[in-house]
Amino acid sequence: MPESSPTVRRRRLGLILRDLRLAARLTGDEVGRRVERSASWVSRVENGRVGLRVRDLHDLLDALEVTNPETRTELTQLARESKQRGWWNRYGQTITGPYASFISFEHEASDLRSYEGIAVNGLLQTEEYARALLEHGIPRVTGEDADRRIGIRMRRQQRLTAQDPPSVWIILEQSVLHRPFGGPSIMRRQLQHMLDLAHDLLHVSIQVLPFNQALYVGLIASFWIISFPPPDQDIVFTEGMNGMIMEEEADAQAYTLVFDELRSAALSKTDSLKLIRESMGEYDG
Repeated sequence: MPESSPTVRRRRLGLILRDLRLAARLTGDEVGRRVERSASWVSRVENGRVGLRVRDLHDLLDALEVTNPETRTELTQLARESKQRGWWNRYGQTITGPYASFISFEHEASDLRSYEGIAVNGLLQTEEYARALLEHGIPRVTGEDADRRIGIRMRRQQRLTAQDPPSVWIILEQSVLHRPFGGPSIMRRQLQHMLDLAHDLLHVSIQVLPFNQALYVGLIASFWIISFPPPDQDIVFTEGMNGMIMEEEADAQAYTLVFDELRSAALSKTDSLKLIRESMGEYDG
């Protein structure tokens, strides 16, 4: 049985409850009065911000006049699953806030799209490259903290080879290939690792945005677009100095348009892998 994601489950349950409320032509305030709760509590439930006890769920379903036993059973199971803990909960000191949400969403995604302008994407990193990146980054991360972060990154990568993995499409700036974190030998092995992943895993696509493309993406930070099976909507995360930032759902469409433009401007997958292979030559010797 796959490990579940409480954040994703809560979000899915909230979306279904919102649709049921709209179908019943009730406002959040009206539902809140029926269950002796505030409209803001109803809103938090529908946005997946709070978990639901089974008793509270049944009160909501009664208020929404949902009597179909199959629907009630399905939503009850979803509410129970939303309280299960994922593997990332074992890293409570390291995985907090938006990063915890990011990992939980990533874990259940059906499609992952990412643009990276500085370093190799975390799902593609070797352990030694990841360590060099942390130790040479700003701010620097060393010791046990670095070990924990690397352990989390390696654990995330298991999703690539798990049963029913997501489709992964990653676009890298060409400059990433020429920024040798950890030195030539580590960088060469990192590039080879990317080639191996693209060759062995058909659901992993890598493209390189070449230097000669005159697109101005300087104001666009590295970002992830995370997609799920219906009815869930896309989510966008950007990366900054303070870690992951979850964008508003309305921003997902704008980022999708940006990603599609970058994908069109980038080298084809075949030419991208050829360029990565050629770039390995500068790290020989």
